[in-house]
Amino acid sequence: MQAWQVHQTGEPAEAMRLQEVDPPTPGAGQVLLKVRAANINFPDALMCRGQYQVRPPLPFTPGVEICGETEDGRRVIANPALPHGGFAEYAIADAAALLPAPDALDDAEAAALHIGYQTGWFGLHRRARLEAGETLLVHAAAGGVGSAAVQLGKAAGATVIGVVGGADKAAVARELGCDVVIDRRAENVIGAVKEATGGRGADVIYDPVGGEAYTQSTKVVAFEGRIVVVGFASGSIPSPALNHALVKNYAILGLHWGLYNTKNPKLVQHCHEQLTELAARGAIKPLVSERVPLSGAAAAVQRVADGVTTGRIAVVPALQNGAAA
Repeated sequence: MQAWQVHQTGEPAEAMRLQEVDPPTPGAGQVLLKVRAANINFPDALMCRGQYQVRPPLPFTPGVEICGETEDGRRVIANPALPHGGFAEYAIADAAALLPAPDALDDAEAAALHIGYQTGWFGLHRRARLEAGETLLVHAAAGGVGSAAVQLGKAAGATVIGVVGGADKAAVARELGCDVVIDRRAENVIGAVKEATGGRGADVIYDPVGGEAYTQSTKVVAFEGRIVVVGFASGSIPSPALNHALVKNYAILGLHWGLYNTKNPKLVQHCHEQLTELAARGAIKPLVSERVPLSGAAAAVQRVADGVTTGRIAVVPALQNGAAA
């Protein structure tokens, strides 16, 4: 089969090599899956660089989220068992962790439903306890993680403010349903949020960016607000001043979604059921901005690493070269 492999860490476009390899052999409790679509996540880029908390042995195939097909023809969502990731024609996954792909979504959309939307659901509902009528601020609202949070926030009845970088991403955020869109390149984020909220600030802030975005969050969070720390796409990990949280009465909540797979897997299943129901009634639909053939995976991962994409890019092995849509 064809698979992208990383033999030496570095930038994705240079580190990933498309090779002919033997299909992976499932171990105890694992299944072989034909990859129908693989969603590109920022951790794939970090893994190529050797900067992710999970460091699979070299050589490895990146790709942590797929829609696959079992040998008996079932369409499922899975997190492949590394080092045999999803940017390949076949992958392996733990049988107990397979989730049914929602009928309302195509393969690329289903592949993009899992990590980003589970993270959003746990962050907004389990950690922040977002309520209808509250104001939700989402950083990087046009990106893969942010776009999921925007849709989930709207589905929960929140007023959603999206912060983006650039006019193109602002247009995407509006299409996603943001009530207010702030272009951080053209506007003062702090002033714009205060104006949009009548000086009150945001009840819940969803931050997959870190760095300056986190600093802005602390200045616009409302009384008894909650800042959900999801990741650090900016590359800068902030050091919170806890006296500031005390003075303003806000909470800083960490979210590492992967822990639920081992600490409380039943919640992951419950979350998937909630997401499937939302997808069935059209309340959420992963924004797949591009579908590329397997041969285009490395270049696509590099674009995600460079922060120039909107929504999700899906690698679809069945596509032929030049047939990306």
